[in-house]
Amino acid sequence: MLVTRLEQVNKRKCRVYLNDEPAFLLYYNEIAEYHMREGQELSDARLQKLIDQTLGKRAKVRCMDLLQISDKTEQELVRKLQQEEYPETVIREALDYVKSYHYVDDFRYARNYIESRKEGKSRQQISYELRGKGIRSELIQQAWEEAEPVDPVVLILRWAKKRHYDPQCNDERERRKFYQFLLRKGFLFSDIKKALT
Repeated sequence: MLVTRLEQVNKRKCRVYLNDEPAFLLYYNEIAEYHMREGQELSDARLQKLIDQTLGKRAKVRCMDLLQISDKTEQELVRKLQQEEYPETVIREALDYVKSYHYVDDFRYARNYIESRKEGKSRQQISYELRGKGIRSELIQQAWEEAEPVDPVVLILRWAKKRHYDPQCNDERERRKFYQFLLRKGFLFSDIKKALT
């Protein structure tokens, strides 16, 4: 592999191009450690050492740091490491590492997410948010099966109280506006009608 370009990203990091393709980010001290410069041939052995010993270790530590701040899904960790321009092989290895210790578990994440939000959001809205975090539909379904059920009518009535909506006193325009609000929250029209009539 030919180091074709070393592009400054900030005061501490540099983007390394191998064979004219962006490959990864390195700190300047790491570039010095590997004696890397533009136009230099990087042997397969040195590249593998760099990936295993430098990028691989750093990606694992980065995952652990992210998980200390808050629980994350697999997809959230992947996205973060991709933003930081780690190679895909390094990302997979770091993810396998944190999964092997059960530091990341999408089913547990979905179950906890549902439990913490089910009293204020509809099932549809929570499921949509979980899918946006990269959790597979089957895991979301399993997590819902384990969750204590919440009556959507009760949630709708809570929203009505919170928004000071009274079906007896509000006019047609206010009724439509509140129905639209609930529909955007993911409540079914049949549940809305049942709760408010």
